[in-house]
Amino acid sequence: MLARQTLAGQNLVNERDTTNPTSAEVKATKTSAQRRSTTAHDRAVRQTSDSQIAAEAIQEAPLPVDGLMTDQVARLDIGRVARKGIPEIVLADAKTDEQVITIVRAFLASSGHAVVSRLRPATMALLAREFADPQAARLDLRRQARAAAIHAPGYVRPQTGGHIGVLTAGASDIPVAEEARLVAEEMGCRTTPLYDVGVAGLHRLLGPLQTLLASDVAALVVCAGMDGALPSVVAGLAPVPVIGVPTSVGYGVGGKGRAALLAMLQTCAPGLTVVNIDNGVGAGATAALIANRLAAAQRH
Repeated sequence: MLARQTLAGQNLVNERDTTNPTSAEVKATKTSAQRRSTTAHDRAVRQTSDSQIAAEAIQEAPLPVDGLMTDQVARLDIGRVARKGIPEIVLADAKTDEQVITIVRAFLASSGHAVVSRLRPATMALLAREFADPQAARLDLRRQARAAAIHAPGYVRPQTGGHIGVLTAGASDIPVAEEARLVAEEMGCRTTPLYDVGVAGLHRLLGPLQTLLASDVAALVVCAGMDGALPSVVAGLAPVPVIGVPTSVGYGVGGKGRAALLAMLQTCAPGLTVVNIDNGVGAGATAALIANRLAAAQRH
């Protein structure tokens, strides 16, 4: 009987403790709540500060509202590098040679450099003639990629500290890979190529990939046509973002990059992002943004 009363008494005390906390418990609860509130406030202040810094950087960047007109041919986005970290890239294959030269010269005069993609052979030859004098401009012509970068005197390509790897399944995928490399290098990244390591001879991939990953790459661009399997394989092995680029290499059912694109989109390897067929520009720019952001964070 006494034991039951004692137990009942303990239950009553426990109920009182729950419903009527002591002053010490109330003080501790308030302190904990204040600490959480302070932490949340500090986090909000940091986020607000970061947003304000970004907004101020955008406002200070050279952003012409209407762009720079070039003889009514094009309205150039001169401020894109400052705003996005990616230069505007001139798509040449649908423009006349004269239009390409006019646009390139406008970029050189306004920003000191120009990047051109999808060059026709005749346009490549014209660029080589127009900018043959290294004292007038420096031409970095990537014939296999059908792309070029042109730098005005005194222009220095940025060096961000970012580093990416660029892989291909076969030698036929190299033109797209070289396009990605040029864009990433113009954005200040160091690039390391690893070509012809496709799944038809998977033993060619493993050792060189380990070496590449050991060099602290921040992202990988992987180009593949035919079955498009290599990006999924790499994404299953690499602890960094992988950008898959289906190339238009292939024939028959699913040819011209269609099967490669669908295979990459259906990947079961997490960490693989896919761009459109032959989109080396998009892949190189995305990988470089990742690498440059990481390099900036490491510096701070």
